[in-house]
Amino acid sequence: MLNETARSEMDRAVLCWLATVSDDGSPNVSPKEIFAAYGDDAVVIADIASPVSVSNVRSQPTVCVSFVDIFRQRGFKITGEAKVVDRDDTGFENYASALLSKAGDAFVIRHVIFVQIKRVSRIWAPSYLVFPTRRDEERMEEAYRTYGVRPASP
Repeated sequence: MLNETARSEMDRAVLCWLATVSDDGSPNVSPKEIFAAYGDDAVVIADIASPVSVSNVRSQPTVCVSFVDIFRQRGFKITGEAKVVDRDDTGFENYASALLSKAGDAFVIRHVIFVQIKRVSRIWAPSYLVFPTRRDEERMEEAYRTYGVRPASP
């Protein structure tokens, strides 16, 4: 389900957004800084400070995860079924291994949110429809101007 393009873009993304829903139907969208592909059909997300996301997943496991390269203005949306893996659960270290390497000593991973992928779909900025022949470099230059940033020199 996760092809090479999705994996590559996930690896470059700075944040992902996890959408959950509470028992009363209230939506919650929360940024997650540490996440990774887990095989070809799952995503793992570190719970650093996400008690609402964890609570929601425990009661309503259907979730949506999205990540976007803000400079290329495209990304992916993943829908699936999630479960919370506690630190003392069998397999925690296995689920957390890719996350622990990203977290280093800076973050404590309280839980792993494991998302079994049901569907992966592309996210495109509206400019892809409005300016279909625009090259990536042009999109990136426009984004750099918009955000007032420049790429690091090699």
